[in-house]
Amino acid sequence: MTISSPTESGAAWERASRRLLAKMLAEFAYEDVIAPQPDPAAGSDAYRIDLGPDVTYRFRARRGSYGSWYVDADSITPTGDPLDFLAHGHHSVLGLSGDTTGHLIRELLATLRADVRLDSTALTAAELADLGYAELEGHQTGHPWLVANKGRIGFSDADAAHWAPEARRQHRLPWIAVHRDLAAYRGTGTLTTSDPLYAEELAPADLDTFHRTIADHGRDPADYLLLPVHPWQWEQIVAPLFAPAVADGSLIRLTTDSDLRLPQQSIRTFLNITRPQRRTVKLPLSVLNTLVWRGLPTERTLAAPAVTAWVHRVRDHDRFLRDEARVILLGEVASVTVAHPQYDKMPAVPYQYRELLGCIWREPLTPYLAPGERARTLAALLHTDPAGRAFTAELVARSALSPQVWLRHLFAALLPPLLHFLYRYGTVFSPHGENAIIVYDEHDVPVRLAVKDFVDDVNISAQPLPEHDTMPADVRAVLLTEPPEFLTQFIHSGLFVGVFRYLAPLCERQLGVPETEFWTLVRGEIIRHQERFPELKDRFALFDLFTPRIARLCLNRNRLHLDGYRDRADRPHAAVHGTVPNPLCGP
Repeated sequence: MTISSPTESGAAWERASRRLLAKMLAEFAYEDVIAPQPDPAAGSDAYRIDLGPDVTYRFRARRGSYGSWYVDADSITPTGDPLDFLAHGHHSVLGLSGDTTGHLIRELLATLRADVRLDSTALTAAELADLGYAELEGHQTGHPWLVANKGRIGFSDADAAHWAPEARRQHRLPWIAVHRDLAAYRGTGTLTTSDPLYAEELAPADLDTFHRTIADHGRDPADYLLLPVHPWQWEQIVAPLFAPAVADGSLIRLTTDSDLRLPQQSIRTFLNITRPQRRTVKLPLSVLNTLVWRGLPTERTLAAPAVTAWVHRVRDHDRFLRDEARVILLGEVASVTVAHPQYDKMPAVPYQYRELLGCIWREPLTPYLAPGERARTLAALLHTDPAGRAFTAELVARSALSPQVWLRHLFAALLPPLLHFLYRYGTVFSPHGENAIIVYDEHDVPVRLAVKDFVDDVNISAQPLPEHDTMPADVRAVLLTEPPEFLTQFIHSGLFVGVFRYLAPLCERQLGVPETEFWTLVRGEIIRHQERFPELKDRFALFDLFTPRIARLCLNRNRLHLDGYRDRADRPHAAVHGTVPNPLCGP
């Protein structure tokens, strides 16, 4: 292993720090956590923030859609260090408590450490464009909106170097056997019982070894359910907190299976590299990252296959979704949940202790791709390489289309299935950069959409609709409901604010498409879809995407001012603070 010189390490840290401070200023200003003031003596794009009588930060920025800020990292003075900014302003300007400040600094340092690692192995946009779906994930830089997006509280530095997606390490996962008195299985389609799942997911020799191990403990394999476990979760959480179950043989540690898997951006999700046709596994990981502990909620994990069956049934019986949009819905087709004998009976304990052990098996993407098609997460479009070239610009160049035409293809692939689920079925996904996957043809032209993460991120209208009448009771019980006027927020905040707010200025800088034209193209695709289904006119008004202003959802504000780092019984949600102008609102 080579170790860079102190000068090189210091320069890399300084570059990452300056980028992170620019992001902090931009996102805190967007969420109205700070209020930069114009500094006209320094120029029309100059701003200042007074952190105290003797400390003033100055920078250049321009404003964008949804009231966004785009801060020039190189213009920030007196320092480009986000920790210095916090030290000066945590109480006087940011209004942070001491404990929140302490934990936030820890998250920022972990994020910076990860960013420096990413920078040291960064590829060009052209090289990234040649990578497969699974490999590309390890080069992404994390959530564009959340400032401390790789905080991963719970991981040591060595843990992050081993298990984080940017480590790009392939792993064999150990399995465990859990007695059915503690564990529950759910599946859909051909997987209504666990045996077909294990026959498809495990090599015969591995399955035989697992059964022999259970028998060697004097137990009947038929009484046990099998599931993989994240090795970090086993060592840090399962072994100590399920110690009585290990002692009495209700939980038995097995060997690894034969497949190599690669962690994805969500950290707890692994794609099968050895056999891409096998399912993706999503495992609980008791690490605090991007607002929540990354466990698996028991009730929703149990319901995942039923939600998948319903969403698939909607798609399969709708000609537009099935035959025209050809949307891919990566179903969560099987799950195992493992109850903790004490914690699961105590709803007042912090939710992290009720999401400790389980597994969701999700359909793999590869079998759904036609010859010549390839897939990349929507988040990849925001990536910029060390030379400053955007990944999007590379794809547009490879397509040989004009930027405007390529963007129209992108919006035509992405928006119609999301809009149809919203308007026809009062149902939304959370189409953020990681959940929405763009499928491209052999020329890197966007052609259709794949969506994942149903049970965590599918919401339905609280106002009853006829299309909900056939929804099974177990699905209705677990899906979150929102008023119609707020249901549109999942598209606004997840897609438009969470992705397009960054993609639009990138396209202006690198593709020559003005930000106003970008949003005109988005609006045009929505109107085109509405004209395609005039019979849904009342739904367009019910789920109105063209209101002059929308509620401003805040992700960083939640951590800074609402929940901080305290334990709570239920998962936190994004904060709402005021409103912002809607760039889709027409004349």
